[in-house]
Amino acid sequence: MIIAIAVTFFFIILRFTVTLFNFISDPKLRRVNRPYPDLVSILIPARNEVENILSLLQSIYKQDYSNYEVIILDDESSDTTYKICAAFADKHPHFRVIKGAPLPHGWLGKNFACYQLARHAQGDFLLFIDADEQVNPGLINSAVHRMYVNKLGLLSLFTNQQMVTIGERLVVPLMHYILLNLLPLRLIYLVKNYTVAAASGQFMLFDAELYQKHQWHEQVKDKVVEDVEIMRLVKAASCNGEALLANGMINCRMYKNYRDAVNGFSKNFLAAFNYNIIWFLIYIVLIIGGPMIVMMTLHFELILFMFGLIILTRVMISLSAGQNAWYNILLHPAQMFSLTLVAFLAIQRHLTKTMIWKGRKI
Repeated sequence: MIIAIAVTFFFIILRFTVTLFNFISDPKLRRVNRPYPDLVSILIPARNEVENILSLLQSIYKQDYSNYEVIILDDESSDTTYKICAAFADKHPHFRVIKGAPLPHGWLGKNFACYQLARHAQGDFLLFIDADEQVNPGLINSAVHRMYVNKLGLLSLFTNQQMVTIGERLVVPLMHYILLNLLPLRLIYLVKNYTVAAASGQFMLFDAELYQKHQWHEQVKDKVVEDVEIMRLVKAASCNGEALLANGMINCRMYKNYRDAVNGFSKNFLAAFNYNIIWFLIYIVLIIGGPMIVMMTLHFELILFMFGLIILTRVMISLSAGQNAWYNILLHPAQMFSLTLVAFLAIQRHLTKTMIWKGRKI
């Protein structure tokens, strides 16, 4: 029991230290008003996105960067995604929509869609974003400025998450919670070793010349968490990569309810641990089982110290991610239950090879 408690507190203090580093270093994209003339290709893979795509296109049209092109690839949608995009493109000359080719053997859908989009792009920079996002003024200028200042081959942003239903609040905050208390984001740029990597496929801005040379999406054509793999490849190729928080300049509503959120997170979580089930289970036991062991001691001072660290961690992460800290503190126990459910589904579907996403087997 004493060893278990000691390990639990070591892990909690370690995560608190990482969170504190991220909070103090404030790894956010800084807003820059300086205009840039470079052509930016905004590339959007879309599959059955009839509920989201129009809001994204309208937000791009309203943003303040002038020299851009938008290419939407309809990835064999069974709804009216293509029709909506085509109608919008007919009225706005910066926009066009193309039909995706059938998915080849050995490729995952989004990776193949991004590969095709890049072949149609003409920009100096290639910006891949998802269809369920909204772009805000200042984003592209600020991102291009960052590319030049740090001489980046890839800039990835962790977008601000919009949550409406209680089901979303029980799952979606886990993304920033795990990210910001496990990895000091500043190290992704500062440490040149490719093993220190993280990225979000919701915003991936590439130097177009480097992308076309290396064909990053083709190199990760069968990877579920292609964003992290690409960041590793970029750094392994001796190019600079950086991942930052979006600082409110791009928003995303990933899921609309609890079931979709759990299913979506179960697709990615195990892959983030390189499909090492043992390490994944150790992490889950430490983050969930450890605090339960401490509570079983009924030792008031230990329990109070533990809850203090957890609450401070939730506050710092919530403020960094632009989320409501009170919600995340009050819902923390329920979020940990959701994490347990996500872990179970991730392992079960990996072992049985039954992971399905957007109608395709992964």
